[in-house]
Amino acid sequence: MLKQTLIASLLFAATAPALAADVVRHKIPNSNFPISAAVEVPAGKTLVFLSGVVPPVADANAPKDSPQSYGDTKTQTVGVLTSIEKQLKGMGLSMGDVVKMQVFLVGDPAKGGKMDFAGFMAGYTQFFGTAAQPNLPSRSAMQVAALASPNFLVEIEVTAVRP
Repeated sequence: MLKQTLIASLLFAATAPALAADVVRHKIPNSNFPISAAVEVPAGKTLVFLSGVVPPVADANAPKDSPQSYGDTKTQTVGVLTSIEKQLKGMGLSMGDVVKMQVFLVGDPAKGGKMDFAGFMAGYTQFFGTAAQPNLPSRSAMQVAALASPNFLVEIEVTAVRP
C-alpha cells in the first residue's frame, strides 16, 4: 500500500506543474473594455491559427452579391464570429479558447467611408465578455482599404489555445 501511495504521489508531482500552468489574461488597468491587454500562453500548449473568415450571406432574398445580401458591420461581425465559433467547435475548441484576434474593417459607405467600430463592437460583445463566455482575447482592429469582395466589411482571424 505504501509503495502504491508513493508511486501515485510521484506521478501527481510530475504532472502538477502542467496542471497548474494555464493561460493568463491580463486586464486593461482601470478599464472595462472587453479585450485583454495581454495574454500569456504557457509552454507546452498547442496554438491553433485560424485563417481569416469573411461574412456569409445574411439575406438570401437580397440581390446576389449586393451589399444588402451581407448586411451592415454588426450583421457581418455576428456572421463571421458564428462561423469561427462553428469552426472551433469542430476542432474541439470554443470561443473561450481564443487568445488573439485581428479584425479588418472596411470603411462603410453608409458611415462616410469610416469603419463602423460601434457596429463591430455590438456584434463582438455577443461572443466575448459575456457571463457565459467571459474570456477575453488580446485584439487589434484596423480599417483596411478593401477585402476580397467589395461587399465585405469585416474579416477576422483568430489564434486559439488547445486547453
